[in-house]
Amino acid sequence: MILNETFDLSNGEKIPKLGLGTWFIDDDRAAQAVRDAVQIGYRNIDTAQAYGNEQGVGEGVRTADVARDQLFVSTKLAAEIKDFDQAVAAIDGSLAKLGLDYVDLMMIHSPQPWNDFRGGNYDEGNREAWRALEKAHHEGKVRSIGISNFLKEDIDNILTSARVAPQVNQLLVHIGNTPQELMDYCTSKDILVEAYSPMAHGEMMGNERVRDIAEDNHVTVPQLSIRYALQLGTVPLPKSANPDHMRANAQVDFVISDDDMATLRGLDQTDYGKYSKFPVYSGK
Repeated sequence: MILNETFDLSNGEKIPKLGLGTWFIDDDRAAQAVRDAVQIGYRNIDTAQAYGNEQGVGEGVRTADVARDQLFVSTKLAAEIKDFDQAVAAIDGSLAKLGLDYVDLMMIHSPQPWNDFRGGNYDEGNREAWRALEKAHHEGKVRSIGISNFLKEDIDNILTSARVAPQVNQLLVHIGNTPQELMDYCTSKDILVEAYSPMAHGEMMGNERVRDIAEDNHVTVPQLSIRYALQLGTVPLPKSANPDHMRANAQVDFVISDDDMATLRGLDQTDYGKYSKFPVYSGK
């Protein structure tokens, strides 16, 4: 079962192959969502300072039916923080909100602040934020450190001064949006890719070609989308607070054929409708 499988990170830590995304899960609902996910078998829980639900996620982790050391908990440093001292304070702030002694993974959420996504030059600020993550890693507050939404040039900037290389890059990856060149570059640097929004924030449900391939495989569109991300060698992070959906999302122990994978790779699904207002979906 996929919930029992892991990838090895470059630092030797193990990360479960399927995670629970918590973007858009309100803080007062997050604890129960996490408890439900853990009861179903999820061991990889992803949040961020920007989601505003670290407190609820942390409560769910602390009150779940399994021991803390059986869970892989990720959070992200706010994209606006490009300063060493602010980053150090924010990392401690996340641990306090979560109510945890450590997190398994912490990432810089974006190489640019959201209001200037893919905009100006924040190279120095990213190196300073990374230095703060390295400090937390050295102190045992963060087991692994990574990045999110980083392009090749952003990764190279971090690597110019990094004492610890990023272990993860969390990217927008889904059927119709497969940044293969960037993913291959991450692989060449021993950086594992996590795929957020594997259902394109729900827009995949309206894609007729994807629906046809899902039908041919006797699975749902979400299951096909998650399996696609898994077969790319990424860690998909489907979002849900619904236990039935969580269970269904984990029922992906089938194989997409090479022909269907090629078809899915060739699709273009980058119209996110009303969600295009978010920087990650608009490109800027």
